[in-house]
Amino acid sequence: MRSRHVLPILLSMLCVAGLAHAAPDVPLQLQLQSPGGSASATLTLDAQAQPHLAVSWRGERILLPSPLGVQFGMDDRLDRGLRIVDSRRSEHDSAYRFVAGKAHEGRDHHAQLEVDLADAQGRTLGLVLRAYDDGIAFRYRLPLPAQGDLVVRQDLTGYLFPRDYRCWSFNVGRFNTAHEGEFDPIQASKIRPMHLIDLPLVCETGHGQTTFAIAEADLDRYAAFYLGGRGDGRLGLDTRLSPRHDTPEIAVRIPRGDVAAGGHLTPWRVVMLGDTPGALVESNLISTLNAPTPIADTSWIRPGKSAWDWWSGSVAPDVPEAGMNTATMRRYIDHAADMRLEYMLIDAGWYPGSSGGDLWDPSADAGRTIPEIDMPALLAHARERGVDIWLWVHFKALDARMDELFALYRKWGVKGVKVDYMDRNDQEMVAFFHRMMRSAAEHRLMLNLHGAYRPTGLNRTWPHFLTQEGVLGAEYNKWSRRITPTHNVTVPFTRMLVGPIDYTPGGFRNTTPDKFEVSFVRPQVMSTRTHQLAMFVVYESPLQMVADSPDVYVDAPGADFLTLVPTSWDETRVLSGAIGEHIAVARRLGEDWYVGAMTNESPRTLEVDLSFLGDGRYDATLWRDGAAPTDVRREVRTLVAGERRMSLQLSSGGGAAIRLSPAR
Repeated sequence: MRSRHVLPILLSMLCVAGLAHAAPDVPLQLQLQSPGGSASATLTLDAQAQPHLAVSWRGERILLPSPLGVQFGMDDRLDRGLRIVDSRRSEHDSAYRFVAGKAHEGRDHHAQLEVDLADAQGRTLGLVLRAYDDGIAFRYRLPLPAQGDLVVRQDLTGYLFPRDYRCWSFNVGRFNTAHEGEFDPIQASKIRPMHLIDLPLVCETGHGQTTFAIAEADLDRYAAFYLGGRGDGRLGLDTRLSPRHDTPEIAVRIPRGDVAAGGHLTPWRVVMLGDTPGALVESNLISTLNAPTPIADTSWIRPGKSAWDWWSGSVAPDVPEAGMNTATMRRYIDHAADMRLEYMLIDAGWYPGSSGGDLWDPSADAGRTIPEIDMPALLAHARERGVDIWLWVHFKALDARMDELFALYRKWGVKGVKVDYMDRNDQEMVAFFHRMMRSAAEHRLMLNLHGAYRPTGLNRTWPHFLTQEGVLGAEYNKWSRRITPTHNVTVPFTRMLVGPIDYTPGGFRNTTPDKFEVSFVRPQVMSTRTHQLAMFVVYESPLQMVADSPDVYVDAPGADFLTLVPTSWDETRVLSGAIGEHIAVARRLGEDWYVGAMTNESPRTLEVDLSFLGDGRYDATLWRDGAAPTDVRREVRTLVAGERRMSLQLSSGGGAAIRLSPAR
């Protein structure tokens, strides 16, 4: 315990000791400040003995005192008539390693306050509050009921705003969803009670570039939550737990024997905080709030890039009758080897009854192949070419036979599994996720989740979970006009804040929005070639699809960058950015830096500050926008010491990619 916390501890002890003698209308409070002093939280009890939590950033109030509590039954709420019976403070500081991701190392440095709040019946609602220098996190410790299982109907947490923030929200509209949609700008006052807002909700405070996001971490044995407008005249939001699939009148049921002696800990409710929206992109807070990995040997977990047959429509012009067959998949394996990609993902259709969504076939068998696919021959060919294989599987085909199928895939020599169509985040689906993580780890299989709820930091606990969907990605180019340049530069500041995105970049049929045509096979993208290249730097994903068909990359301008760019990093810096407008990100692996810059439909010039390079000379290779969307201007030059600013001219829907290496 650090000496600077002695005074706050004494004050909190005096506060608690005085509770028995305080008048009922006297508000009481406990305060917690992050180690560096940037973030703080204040817990108060109002005149009705209801706990409230306020959040501040550099002295600016971000959240007004907001209600806390939990509802168990229809008429059973634990949120009022409470008194503080104990509080405990501590500080923690440790480093941990990422196996794959946007940084090599994370830091868990926080001040913590635990408070026990008891009602007249003696039930105790525990509150665990943490203050980091990039956010505030809190969770409840729920008491075991007098009899029966622990049942939670609703979370009573609110988020009250001091002013009408400009926010970016994704109104999913219903609980069962694939979490694929736009984060649209909206004033906080326009978020209605009937809205169901997915996480994260991102808001600018209007004071400088200060930005915050409401998110969730360490989701386990519980239901995920959404946000909605309050409807009580107060500006802000309340919490909506995803209802159970089997008993939708409740959200959570914990068997009595599974509740820990000290109570059941809920997931963390998180308020990410930063001086700029880019600071939230750099943050590892969501991962930090999860448990360390139990996997002792992680050498089998390898990030990388993958060829992929599905997005282009299994196009292979040099293969007669291309489709889900051995010849086509062999061509994609050769394509991966030619581009020095680590993997080839064989998508839906390889096993009998392979289908998706509402087309689920109960007779599907993910343990054998269709006659057109010779899996042993494909795996042998892949090994000869130095390429490893991933397989797609519907979660329902996997569910009842998980250990059996995972053992079979490992025996075949498969390295990873893409699991699809889960499309829920209720307590039962959350349990499926954790069962899948553990089983895949036991069989040394990496995971890519599609039709999945947004991340909650599981990549720290289960680092073989490389990436996931839960994002409106490039697949929507196949049937819609929704994937605009504005959307592409909104995603990094919204959905990507909580974890990696399998957006599936690399579309090389580039065109302008006015000339874009929807096509399910050989889809187009309404952005420039270098905009697509920049995605491999800007978008966090330790497993990146190189989404287009093999033929478009042959001798194509920009394809050389896709061969070079890594997918996992030692360090990440956001150089500039404005939500929905533009972004420039620098990521380092070893001594080499990569920079990706993207803009919306507005052409612009970005001045990129490279002072982080320090002294010395750097060889710089630049891939810039050309005259047409498919054009790439490649430039090589040396940056001398002191030359640390670069001007990037970005076309409409354009971008730039840079590789920087110390000059030899």
